[in-house]
Amino acid sequence: MKLTVRGEYALRALVALGRDYSADDTVTRVEEISKREKIPRKFLEQILNDLKSARIVMSKRGVNGGYRLSQPPEKITLAQVVRHIEGPLAPISCVSENFYAKCSCADESKCPIRSVMKEVRDAISAIAEQVTIGDLVNRAKQLEQQTVSPLDFVI
Repeated sequence: MKLTVRGEYALRALVALGRDYSADDTVTRVEEISKREKIPRKFLEQILNDLKSARIVMSKRGVNGGYRLSQPPEKITLAQVVRHIEGPLAPISCVSENFYAKCSCADESKCPIRSVMKEVRDAISAIAEQVTIGDLVNRAKQLEQQTVSPLDFVI
């Protein structure tokens, strides 16, 4: 799995929407997310439209329009988002459960590379399926509260 800039921006936008999430229909404007997360507006609009097609976010049109998560942040997994934006979590296609493609080795069942890559896929999937946008929001809040101590250099 490789997370591109598009994938990173999608996650950052979802974390921003997760921070703003409420049970009512409150939306966050694209300009606000763009400014807060330092994501180019046009690129962000494309990403949010893509996430809308996956029903991860919802939009409201008009002067008071914007985007919001389609469900609570605790119900949207990292795996769900990454698979939609980036494709398979698996490092090679012959071990992918959702995007399988036959590899070039003579016998897949005896391929040592495939065997290891399957373990890598399982490890990535185990984490990505458990981590939610809500978890990322909580982690962001925790990281913001950490104090940074000045570096002490001695020569």
